[in-house]
Amino acid sequence: MPVLVTGAAGFIGSHVCQRLLERGDEVIGVDNLNAYYDPSLKRARLARLQGKPGFSFHELDIGEEGALERFARLGVARVVHLAAQAGVRYSLEAPRAYIRSNVVGHLEVLEFCRNLPACEHLVYASSSSVYGGNTKVPFSEEDRVDRPVSLYAATKKADELISHTYAHLYGIPQTGLRFFTVYGPWGRPDMAYWLFTEAMLAGRPIRVFNNGEMWRDFTYVDDVVEAVLAVLDRPPSGLTPPARVYNVGNNRPVRLGDFIAVLERLLGVEAVRAYEPMQPGDVERTYADLTAIKRDFGFSPRTSIEEGLKRFVDWYRGDWRS
Repeated sequence: MPVLVTGAAGFIGSHVCQRLLERGDEVIGVDNLNAYYDPSLKRARLARLQGKPGFSFHELDIGEEGALERFARLGVARVVHLAAQAGVRYSLEAPRAYIRSNVVGHLEVLEFCRNLPACEHLVYASSSSVYGGNTKVPFSEEDRVDRPVSLYAATKKADELISHTYAHLYGIPQTGLRFFTVYGPWGRPDMAYWLFTEAMLAGRPIRVFNNGEMWRDFTYVDDVVEAVLAVLDRPPSGLTPPARVYNVGNNRPVRLGDFIAVLERLLGVEAVRAYEPMQPGDVERTYADLTAIKRDFGFSPRTSIEEGLKRFVDWYRGDWRS
């Protein structure tokens, strides 16, 4: 039976599709290829997948009512829902895009799952942003998450609540994954590691917020994919309702200044820092407690920031643009 992957042309989505195909799954990928960042990067990610046995791609907007219905007759029983409008800061500029993609789109995925003959499991992307300005670290799934500091965070918490409701009402097995600052090859050009690399190689200043006194639990994309597949293969069992949420992070926060220092060593370039205040919607620290996902799935991230950034830099300097 095929696995439906939304956001298949996205950063995490394309990596998940790749791994599913490598292990022999049939994959139906959907994405609207929007222009939040250069769609040519999304098409380049897709080019790595197209032509592989078992992969098909459909360009569509999951926020359109009934857009996914055509796939119900194809025997889909498992869904990995990764499509979303990303970016904390952009949510201040385009709030409606976040409601349409992240809330309405999530609802449409749930309605699709509700109408499947047999939905085995929906795995969907939440975010560490739901923890808002929590000062208790590390962040645990048991912590309060009802005080978001960005609209993006609010939409992701809304997704978790709506999913819990559908699990309660219709028995749809669901797992939400709170991703912590995912990075790596084929990543997003709006993320700090990409922006810093691009600017440093061009001799431009990099924007460093809060004097570099920010910590992020940077999580390498291959580790994230391992978590997604492990969870996908084991739907909730014995839970009422059948819904759960896990952190997926690295459990080793890195200070932004130290992060920049690693990039400087890898690029052989000294960064020109332009210090700026904390931006609206940002938080000072993220830090994932992985106790639950390690207990239930044996998940432990393996990639250090030095190794992960080296892989990104090697990729960035490669021929991916051709």
